[in-house]
Amino acid sequence: MECRQRHGDGANADSGTRHGMLGLLSVLAIAAMSACALLATAAQAATITVGSVLPPGSSPTAFGSVETFFNTALPEKGANLTSPATGAIVRWRMQDAEGGPFVLRVLRPNGTGGYMAAGTSNPVTPAAGGGLQTFTANLPVQAGDLIGVDPTNAADKIGIATVAGASYGFIFPPPFDGATVAPSGGVAGQEIELSAEVQPAPAITSITPDFGSVVGGTSIKITGTNLGGASAVKFGDLAATSFKAESETQITAVAPASTKVGSVEVTATTLAGTSPEVKNDRFFYEGCVVPKLKGKKVKAAKKAIGRADCKTGKITRRKGKPGKVIKQSPKPGKVLAPGTKVKLTVGKS
Repeated sequence: MECRQRHGDGANADSGTRHGMLGLLSVLAIAAMSACALLATAAQAATITVGSVLPPGSSPTAFGSVETFFNTALPEKGANLTSPATGAIVRWRMQDAEGGPFVLRVLRPNGTGGYMAAGTSNPVTPAAGGGLQTFTANLPVQAGDLIGVDPTNAADKIGIATVAGASYGFIFPPPFDGATVAPSGGVAGQEIELSAEVQPAPAITSITPDFGSVVGGTSIKITGTNLGGASAVKFGDLAATSFKAESETQITAVAPASTKVGSVEVTATTLAGTSPEVKNDRFFYEGCVVPKLKGKKVKAAKKAIGRADCKTGKITRRKGKPGKVIKQSPKPGKVLAPGTKVKLTVGKS
């Protein structure tokens, strides 16, 4: 959507038609501006760029054979040769690519000069005319991984720039996913025009408040990192009743009802994965778990009710074992809101 108005001259229109058209255009313009405002305020997940800074002056260069190209040195300030974070590649770019289809490849150094082929994207075909082109992806990546690119044909091309201190390597033939291979060779003083955007995996650092009723409905603030664009929030195995990613560092969520009292892990999920379990991501469900009271003396029954986070309700007396509970309501085992009253029927002589 283009967030701007377009005006016709209307020079030959009569006054009534012109005013009617202007009124309609005004309504449409307001609607368009409102839509633009919504788009402008929509939460966007932050990303980190990995790979070439795509310097100008590259030349479309044929691969020469079906092999994997990957940068091995990038001297430009701010360039990330490897991914600084674990997460997912959500977009990638090539400059001056021709032919294809191409696939983006994740390469994981093994520490001894080799690389494990950790995964590949879906194949993409650049539009005719070259230039800088962007493609979407959802490709897992770990901190320390490199990116590479595979062509389909030897005549396929990608932009290569001459940059002092840069270098790239190649692997022939492209490895199968999961295989660990050594580079077949390399070229100094040049870099391939390839980059990717990594969305780091989400992480939770705190939850406020960290407790609530089993009946659900508690609104909590989840604080952490890389929370923008969250697609799911869970309390244990239960999906949040509702949630909103306010920013990269905060989500508001409403706890669902639970059938159990106790602690559960709260998780947030984005395209980059699900937040790992940490000490401060626990939410405690409070509730009255109605104890079994039949046969207990009144004093003992009241203590048991209190320990179960319930309250003693109305006590009715009728003929039966003196001083002992002969009936209760609700029944034992019910999980109810904290402070739920338990009515007792106690025997009398």
